[in-house]
Amino acid sequence: MGKTIIEKIIRNHTEDEVSPGQVVWMGLDVRSARDFGGPNVVKNFEREYGNSPVADIKKTFFTFDLCVPACSLKYADNQQVCREFARKQGIRVFDVDSGIGSHVLIEEGLAQAGTTVVGTDSHLNILGAIGCFGQGMGDVDITYAFKTGKTWFEVPKTLKVLIKGRFSLPATAKDLTLYILKELGTKKAALQAVEFYGEAVRKLTLSGRITLCSMVTEMAGIIGFIPEHDDSLRDEIEKLTGAGFSPVHADKGCLYSGQIEFDINGLVPQVAVPFSPDNVQDVSELKGIRIDTGFIGSCTNGRAEDLALAARILKGKRVKQGVTLKVVPATRRVYEEILERGILEDLFRSGAIISSPGCSGCAEGHIGLTGEGEVQVSTGNRNFSGKQGKGKTYLASPAVVAASCLAGQILSPEDL
Repeated sequence: MGKTIIEKIIRNHTEDEVSPGQVVWMGLDVRSARDFGGPNVVKNFEREYGNSPVADIKKTFFTFDLCVPACSLKYADNQQVCREFARKQGIRVFDVDSGIGSHVLIEEGLAQAGTTVVGTDSHLNILGAIGCFGQGMGDVDITYAFKTGKTWFEVPKTLKVLIKGRFSLPATAKDLTLYILKELGTKKAALQAVEFYGEAVRKLTLSGRITLCSMVTEMAGIIGFIPEHDDSLRDEIEKLTGAGFSPVHADKGCLYSGQIEFDINGLVPQVAVPFSPDNVQDVSELKGIRIDTGFIGSCTNGRAEDLALAARILKGKRVKQGVTLKVVPATRRVYEEILERGILEDLFRSGAIISSPGCSGCAEGHIGLTGEGEVQVSTGNRNFSGKQGKGKTYLASPAVVAASCLAGQILSPEDL
């Protein structure tokens, strides 16, 4: 019997039998912890293992991305606990100037196709965008991974999703992602790996793949893979990372749990309505809803391509009086790119507030929260009640967020 992508990656990292439902001991190419969960990893490690070394300092990292630089005593203390442990162990820290950890691991060539990466980030499965098996885990599991370089894992089933048709602007990868999320909900892909096929996903850039794979978490899935690609994607990844790109492909005749097909011809911009990411509607159904603020960034839409799209819509215009727009690049390298290309200037002159690289506007404790009664349109991946504050958050593409901030209401770019 052939193997799916996730089964083949795990098989290359274990001596155990690999089949859906089987629990295996899996070797890890990278183990990481961020400034949320990281201090607990340190505490657990020192309690259980004392001053003994981690399994391999070249494969172990801290990434600070949640509250960077620290704007509360909690995060300042958390980050310093990790720094001090890292100094003693010789572990590399991607500190508060680096950006979102999962993106940094891609840019640094540490997460690669066919490798296994774990960390304390619930969206680490974003690494499926480059064919890497990334997985967020609790601090106890990550502690064990730091010490041993391996973890236990139950091999998941795999769902095959075929996307028929193609889309074009004003629809974007975020709209494709929200549409898929609307169709799959939180049950059809639950606790499974997902393999996405079809022309629409094959042509996605790295930024678009990151958007789709990051929201497999909101589908309750384990991880998403997009094995088909053009040569341009290979060139983009190899130029960015300085590493080769050889993704794992499923075997012919492998066993899927099922296959679901979508036709996305005629796709229009989509918006997720509070308070669930899968509560998705066409933007036209929400036209006219007043907003107070917008956010463009997060691990889902913080790449230069995302910010460039927003800047094209905003250039030469001003955010509507009484509306604020917050823009946060995913990483320092993204920040540098938008600076060099003039994108940063276009965003600034439109009235946007540009902050240092990191997660931002994603969860309580980050900059850019909403107050009670405030309405936000955001490129983030979650809009649960209380997630970004007491206000209401609608999820949309960078294009829709930019257009909405110009109009002061939820709006499609084509309606400007």
